[in-house]
Amino acid sequence: MNNQEKRPLEGIQVVEFAGLAPGPFCALQGLVLADLGATVVRVDNPASVSNPPIDVLCRGKQSIAISPKLPAGRAALLRLISKSHVLIDPFRPGVMENLGLGPEVFLGSQAINPRFDRHGELKNMAGHDLNYLAHAGVLGMMPPTTPQGRPAFPLNILADMAGGGLICATGIIAALLSLASDPLAHGKVVETDMVAGSRYISSYNLIHTLIPKDPLFAQPPGRSLLDGGAPFYNSYQCSDGGWMSVACLEPKFFATFCTVIQHNLPSNFNPPAGAVRPKPSTQQDREKWQLVERWITAAFKTRTRKEWEDIFKGTDACVVPVLTPSEAAQVHGPNPGLHPNFVGYFGTDRPTSLFKPTTGNRLSPAGFQLQPGAHTFVILRSIGLSVNEIAELKHQGALGSQVEEKVKL
Repeated sequence: MNNQEKRPLEGIQVVEFAGLAPGPFCALQGLVLADLGATVVRVDNPASVSNPPIDVLCRGKQSIAISPKLPAGRAALLRLISKSHVLIDPFRPGVMENLGLGPEVFLGSQAINPRFDRHGELKNMAGHDLNYLAHAGVLGMMPPTTPQGRPAFPLNILADMAGGGLICATGIIAALLSLASDPLAHGKVVETDMVAGSRYISSYNLIHTLIPKDPLFAQPPGRSLLDGGAPFYNSYQCSDGGWMSVACLEPKFFATFCTVIQHNLPSNFNPPAGAVRPKPSTQQDREKWQLVERWITAAFKTRTRKEWEDIFKGTDACVVPVLTPSEAAQVHGPNPGLHPNFVGYFGTDRPTSLFKPTTGNRLSPAGFQLQPGAHTFVILRSIGLSVNEIAELKHQGALGSQVEEKVKL
């Protein structure tokens, strides 16, 4: 192999419409495709040129600021999309169709439409990650954070990113493979809603909740094996306020944990009244779980996080420190720049990418902002528009102000 080796999706053209919701979903999906080599063009509202949004998922993308609401702008977009392989639609059902940019217009496009199931009773409702998780039954599995049972907040990772972005990126790649295997096939519409996507990635957990007396998830939230109910699968605070994660599910790992923690306690350690010392023989005794947790909680309070980290390092006790995002960025490689999310931010353009060939392919560095319309002129020229035609688009108000100087050439 040589340094010119192609990434898997090189040659694939993607048009990604920017939308507030689900903004992170579309941004992640386009990012995945760009990281795999696709050319991704983000379509921005011309009004956003003067007030560009912060987009930390814009690596490797281009931007065109053009209005699809004006006939001339829509015609230019039709021309751009007709030359592309994938169209990412972030809007509610009917929005793109009303603009004359629905999937029925394009024979060779793969259209993506997230949010609620577009065929169900919620198809026209607005929503966000938390709503999709709630409707999927996933939020109801989260451990409670209050005596009243309020579910824990899982950030916007499960629906926006995993159930939405990654599931849809997988669907796009599958559609592209299908078309590649049958050159005569028509374009495909890949519909992925975040409720179904969240349920799909949570299949293991949701199915277990339906099994009577299942030890994993059939208990009330916060009382099961993997949601903080088990003392050997939890996080514990140290004397300096830091936290350690404990995940010794298997008996042999739990036995190691018991040995290590008990051999590293100060001689004056005095557990709370009623607390039960962890023992391998009683690991699965649910009646004692809360009492064992009380003992482990007190034990971790006897040392700092760094001390416990050094004690457990190299063991099979399944215990590691809970790092903050900034700490994690420092330890995953010689410097934070080796992490793919930080390519270009810390003086390097060589991240650990999704696709890692044996040679040194590089991803294009990017900042936290992709200026809306930064590539408008170049993109319009690439699809065959003349300078005069671009000037006319500008005159009609279909473009952002960023092309003003170039159309004067």
